[in-house]
Amino acid sequence: MRQTFLQQLLRTRPLDAPEVIVEGQHGLHRTLGLFALTMIGVGATIGTGIFFTMVEAVPKAGPSVILSFLIAAITAGLTALCYSELSARIPASGSSYSFAYASVGEFGAFVVAACLLLEYGLAGSATAIGWSAYLNNFLENAAGWHIPTMLRSPMIVAGANGVEFHPGQINLPPIVLVVICCFLLLRGAKESASVNAVMVMVKLAILVFFSVIAFSGFQAEHFTPFFNTDNSKGMAGMAGVTAAAGTVFFSFIGLDTVATAGAEVKDPKRNVPLGIMLALLIVTVFYMLVAVAAVGAQPAAMFEGQEAGLAVILQNVTGKSWPALILSAGAVISVFSVTLVTIYGQTRILYAISKDGLIPPSFQIVNPKTRAPFVNTILVCMVVGMVAGLVDATLLWDMVSMGTLVAFIVVSAAVPVVRRRHLGVHGEGFRVPFGPYLIPGTSILACLYILKDLSAVTYHVFFAWMLVSLAIYLLYSRHHSRLNKN
Repeated sequence: MRQTFLQQLLRTRPLDAPEVIVEGQHGLHRTLGLFALTMIGVGATIGTGIFFTMVEAVPKAGPSVILSFLIAAITAGLTALCYSELSARIPASGSSYSFAYASVGEFGAFVVAACLLLEYGLAGSATAIGWSAYLNNFLENAAGWHIPTMLRSPMIVAGANGVEFHPGQINLPPIVLVVICCFLLLRGAKESASVNAVMVMVKLAILVFFSVIAFSGFQAEHFTPFFNTDNSKGMAGMAGVTAAAGTVFFSFIGLDTVATAGAEVKDPKRNVPLGIMLALLIVTVFYMLVAVAAVGAQPAAMFEGQEAGLAVILQNVTGKSWPALILSAGAVISVFSVTLVTIYGQTRILYAISKDGLIPPSFQIVNPKTRAPFVNTILVCMVVGMVAGLVDATLLWDMVSMGTLVAFIVVSAAVPVVRRRHLGVHGEGFRVPFGPYLIPGTSILACLYILKDLSAVTYHVFFAWMLVSLAIYLLYSRHHSRLNKN
């Protein structure tokens, strides 16, 4: 029987038996303890935004950027609880796309997929751009040589009067980084939890190193006035705090990786929610520490347009280049790994969507030797590299947060749906406390609160992307879906 249009939009993917993880029989093994799981969450989060977003967020909020980090952390924490319940109930691969497909329906899942593609794709471009700035700072301090301005300047930039075009400019280092990541991913790059834990310790040590030196130049007067008083861009007071929260929210997007690892965790009922909260606590403490140290070390007015901001702060505080050299080297290494993982996540999301028939099957073709989706990987790296080489990072941070926040809203809305339908096979798994409405509803409201003060350009680009995604779904996906029944 042919499905109606509404039935096509709301059809849900059944929980196929092969996806159910039966411990001790087949599939993934529960080898991750609480420490390794927490380090996965911290490692996937720290190493991206904190090295870059201060330069974008402080001009909006001033010293009250500290509140922006706190608001973003609370919002991420509320949504992380929703992820915990869904990962325990729905035995899927772990992405929010899979959660939405099994609960709120195919169209909702496709919207989440579009948001995730926006989030991961632009996050890969944004981190590659930030890597370029720290690489240039490292080369200047290590060898006294810098990359020529024309080869590290994007063509499309955010100017005082809107978007500006500067033909003849290109940001070459991010393109080189994406090419290297593409080569590694095509070879089937793998990461272990132990290596990740070591990398996390290195990242945390670098941030502690920054904070200790930055506090040596701490001046309390840098925190007055606490709120931004310049209303020329409509960001005075709490409006600036909220706008900056939308920017720094990019720094928290890795926390959902804890929930996606639930099938490989020992005692997931205890360790998944505890791992999320511990990772969130560690990340928030370090972010707040870095924010206070950075604002205390230099006036808020100096942040705008500052490349490799944290390294420059150390250089200004000490008057020496070696602290900036150490921090830039650490940023280059850690951001390289995060860019690699971000692109990897993008390719695997496309692979999952293709397996469901919502996009062409070429995205699921894998190399028989490396088991890497090579067509998928090459296409993703081409787009990520092109955006990173041509577009100013200022235009990307808020777009990443926009895609993430909309996906988080759908995930939060899925919790009461899953409860009402008694969906899932792990009935004794973690449940969001205080019922299915209070925390998911608060999570949705917190996401909307941050969304309201994102820039008009961000909304225009996002709605254009949603229109393109809607066209793809109506013209291709709903007809080729594996759930389409004639």
